[in-house]
Amino acid sequence: MTTNRQGFTATVLAFTIWGVLPLYLHPLHQLSAAQVIANRVVWSFLFVLGWMALRGELGTLRAALTDRGVLWRLAVTATLISSNWFVYVWAVLNGHVLDSSLGYFINPLVNVLLGVVLLSERLSPAQWTAVGIAAAGVAYLTAASGSLPWISLILAVTFAFYGLIRKLVKIESLPSLGIETLLLLPFAACYLLWCEHAGIGALGHTSTATTALLIGSGPVTAIALFLFAYGARRLPFSMVGILQYLAPTLQLACGVFAFHERFGRTRAIGFVFIWTALIIYAGEGLWLARKQQRAYA
Repeated sequence: MTTNRQGFTATVLAFTIWGVLPLYLHPLHQLSAAQVIANRVVWSFLFVLGWMALRGELGTLRAALTDRGVLWRLAVTATLISSNWFVYVWAVLNGHVLDSSLGYFINPLVNVLLGVVLLSERLSPAQWTAVGIAAAGVAYLTAASGSLPWISLILAVTFAFYGLIRKLVKIESLPSLGIETLLLLPFAACYLLWCEHAGIGALGHTSTATTALLIGSGPVTAIALFLFAYGARRLPFSMVGILQYLAPTLQLACGVFAFHERFGRTRAIGFVFIWTALIIYAGEGLWLARKQQRAYA
């Protein structure tokens, strides 16, 4: 198996895990999003710590913890990703899977805007067209429903800023997740202890399946991230950019076919705006990548 094929398989698996995550989380709908996230943080940290210990990579964690610049940036990314996780889990547990999928469809276009505003990047006419169509789609959804699609926008913006800041931190994905969850660990552990004291703790007090899902949320989080990091290093950036739409597409399918959320005319028109923008954006990316490959050849 070639390196590119290994990278392709790993990347597809990562986006597939993220895409079907609503099916994993939905059985926990009787719990609060805060309790699910607190468990996810604790078990992610323990799993990453054990995994890195087996790989002999704990030195990477110690080195990062002594670097104030890295630590401060990871404190910001920890805040952003925990906010993203909370809104996403809340959306899934409360029947808003379609709204969450829209957020991750919008995310690449928010990345483009951040590049313009914060990194002084220049957009091509096709990219400006894509951003404009996406903005029109959000405006339409807002006007039609009478309120901003806040779930979608929060997910898109928090994940875009998370990705932007992570690019500034020279550390691999697995140790960065270890430090992010370590920084969140005191808050998560204290909350879970409070839940136990208040008699609302789920871990060990509900069904075996619920306990297993809560504990398993840690390995699922870490493994998907590891697969993505492994694949992204072995594939062209343009291919990763196309594959990323697999996750929100699967989330959309889960919302419509598994949870029977209503995909009415208004929502469909809004999604068509976003999909049109993404086709323009992704199509130009592929064209440029092939042009560069031909020039290199």
